[in-house]
Amino acid sequence: MKHILLLHGALGSLEQFDFLQTQLSANFIVHTINFSGHGGLPIPDEGFSIELFAKDVLNYLDEKKISSINIFGYSMGGYVALHLALHHPQRIKSVFTLATKFDWSAESTSREVKMLNTEMMEKKIPSFVGILQERHSPIDWKIIVEQTASMMEALSNPLSESDFQKINLPIRLSVGDRDAMVSLNETQQIFKALKNGSLLVLPNTPHPFEKVNLERLGYEMKMFFNSSIDYSTHV
Repeated sequence: MKHILLLHGALGSLEQFDFLQTQLSANFIVHTINFSGHGGLPIPDEGFSIELFAKDVLNYLDEKKISSINIFGYSMGGYVALHLALHHPQRIKSVFTLATKFDWSAESTSREVKMLNTEMMEKKIPSFVGILQERHSPIDWKIIVEQTASMMEALSNPLSESDFQKINLPIRLSVGDRDAMVSLNETQQIFKALKNGSLLVLPNTPHPFEKVNLERLGYEMKMFFNSSIDYSTHV
């Protein structure tokens, strides 16, 4: 069976994939990991970065002696997967992303960083704060939020359209039609730059992973990963 690695988003953890992992396990060997500093793992001195999380993936593949793998990445996890597809294509067979943000202009970044204000979060979304506390214990959830905001601010050299044009692997970009964080326009723009890309718009789907129809998502993932051609020998 094919191997699939599921990568969570910012502030997330592998526990969010429990249902999806069960759903896919009949067809694939499913792997999940927590990025550094997430799900109770310690925060490294160097702080969060896409490069650090990509290294987490490579270390996991080396540990499991997996030469190359298919990846599903939600939000930030999708960005990490695409970073790997560009810089380490020999380790990646194909990538399926959901709700991955590509517009990291100064204005867009500032808007996202403002939402990662811990005091505001405690006042406006206390239930979500409670989830973060439990999800990342014993690590202080505030530090994780602050580290994530710093990573976004430091994303001064995001992947460009010319970078995506260099990726020769099968890539499926998906976005929800009700996603308030990631626009269809920015997703389409990157889709058009890909050599071997495809685009999926999920109906009635907002950004939060907890509000995604996981049965529909699992079906789409099965269709994509079962039909993907292995281009790793041609890059």
